[in-house]
Amino acid sequence: MLTSDATWCDRCGADATAGPHPGCATARVLEPPRYCGHCRRRMRVQVLPVGWSAVCVEHGERRG
Repeated sequence: MLTSDATWCDRCGADATAGPHPGCATARVLEPPRYCGHCRRRMRVQVLPVGWSAVCVEHGERRG
């Protein structure tokens, strides 16, 4: 999910300030983020039956 201070799309890794990503927004309803929205690093993602966790080595863990 894009946050107000995020520069990069957390699904595709593209520049989030260049315009909307309707395909990414739709897919993020069902998928965890793949890229860090702050530094564009690929995150380590683990999907569990009860949710997911994504870890950026620079910015830490997100859960959903």
